[in-house]
Amino acid sequence: MADFNSSGKPLDFEKGFTIDFNMVNGLSSVKNTSKRLLSKVKSMFYDEEAAKKELEENGDRLVYEFHELPAPEHDGDLAFGMSIVYPGKVGNEYYMTKGHFHTILDTGEVYYCLSGHGYMMLESPEGDWSCQELIPGKAVYCPKRYAHRSINVSPHEVLRTFFVFRADAGHDYGTIEEKGYRHLLVEQDGEPAIIDNPNWKQ
Repeated sequence: MADFNSSGKPLDFEKGFTIDFNMVNGLSSVKNTSKRLLSKVKSMFYDEEAAKKELEENGDRLVYEFHELPAPEHDGDLAFGMSIVYPGKVGNEYYMTKGHFHTILDTGEVYYCLSGHGYMMLESPEGDWSCQELIPGKAVYCPKRYAHRSINVSPHEVLRTFFVFRADAGHDYGTIEEKGYRHLLVEQDGEPAIIDNPNWKQ
C-alpha cells in the first residue's frame, strides 16, 4: 500500500515521504550522486609528488562519493545521505573526503558507520581538534563550528557512513581547500598516526 496524507494523496517532500534505504550498501533508488576522482581532489593530499605518481601508475581512481537523499533545504528541515570512501593511499596518507565546514557554522552533524573502518577528523577554526574512530555500529557527533573529514584506514574495505544535518546549513569547502587541516591521519609502521600538516596555511 502507498503512503497517504490526510487528503488521501501520495506524500510529497513538504508533507513527509518514505524512501527505500539499503542497510548493506547505504544506497537508495532516490538520490543525488556526486563522485570525486583522484584527479579532482589530488591537492587535498599533502604529498603532491605521491599524488602525481599514484595517477600515473594506477590511473584516475575513485576516492569517494556521496549520495544525498531528497529533503527540502529549509530552516528546520533535515538533510541526510550516504558517504562512501574507498580504500587506498596517496603516499602514506589514507583516502579521505575533502572535508568541510558548514556555511551556517553553528551546525552539528551526525555520522553513523555502516561498514568499514575509518576516522572522522574534526577541527575548529581556532585549531581545537579530535579524531574519532568509525566502525560499524558507532555514531560520531560532529559539533557545530567544527570541520569534518571522513578517512578510510582499511586496506580493503569501503567506509560507508550515513549522515544527517540541518538542510539549510550549506557546505564551505573553500576554507579547507585554501588552508587545509592542521593535522593529518597517515600510516606509520602499519598503523594510523596523527602528524602536523606541513602544508597548512595560517
